[in-house]
Amino acid sequence: MFEGFTEHRIAVGDAELHCLTGGSGPPLLLLHGYPQTHVAWHRLAPRLMRHFSLVMPDLRGYGQSRGPRPDAAHHNYSKRVMARDAAELMTALGHERFLLAGHDRGARVGFRLCLDQPGRVERFAALDIIPTLDVWEQMDADKALAGYHWLFLAVPAPLPETLIGADPDVYIRHLLDRWVGRPDALHPQAVEAYLKQFHDPAVIAATCEDYRAGASVDRAEDAADRQQGRKISCPVLLLWGSRYLSSKTGSPIAAWRKWAADVREQAFDCGHFLAEEAPEDCAQAMTSFFAGHG
Repeated sequence: MFEGFTEHRIAVGDAELHCLTGGSGPPLLLLHGYPQTHVAWHRLAPRLMRHFSLVMPDLRGYGQSRGPRPDAAHHNYSKRVMARDAAELMTALGHERFLLAGHDRGARVGFRLCLDQPGRVERFAALDIIPTLDVWEQMDADKALAGYHWLFLAVPAPLPETLIGADPDVYIRHLLDRWVGRPDALHPQAVEAYLKQFHDPAVIAATCEDYRAGASVDRAEDAADRQQGRKISCPVLLLWGSRYLSSKTGSPIAAWRKWAADVREQAFDCGHFLAEEAPEDCAQAMTSFFAGHG
């Protein structure tokens, strides 16, 4: 799936990240979401590597990356810590300033990185999310049912870990089927990679901690930033799937305009997994945006 890319294992603080690099041009960091790994970029990477030097890690605790044991306050899997991982990874690879795209949880990491280290990110593309604090504030009965996994995965350990671990393939396939625009849109080899990681109890625990952080420390840190008036200073591109996000909330741009002055959007006729369902559209939009066109 990633012909021409080089594999690395790089220590960043208390984590060790597995990542792939390849291509040529300005550095572009790609951060995947749940329940995926760097494999989520397999259709987009060959298109983007013609224009950019790509860096595609597994987030700490996901895929082949490893992080510390969960802590009671959920800081070890907070977006602030994951953003620090990403920045340190890019420093280790020789990239002080870079472009950034994130999908799902990876976009939440990117959001935090843009706020915490604004000098590092030149432009940020967020794929198919609303900022974390806004999700919690907008949640009502219908949205809670549509996004029930936010609440389920944030339940204290070990309940979600035990239930998912009893049959991880059933649970992960259930989520993929809920979120994808059409059943055949995901490559079987990619799906196998997503399923395989959840046979490791450490991955299940880390990914639940990701959501517990989202319900606690991430939410609190976002609220503190809003109170202080902090905003993302770089240009932001929102890409979203009309068969997923719009069915729950409509366009995400109103929420994002609370967090950034320079925001634009583009919607695609697909589900949640834009990079796999609409790779050509994504590549064109991202290449134009990162080149400074619009």
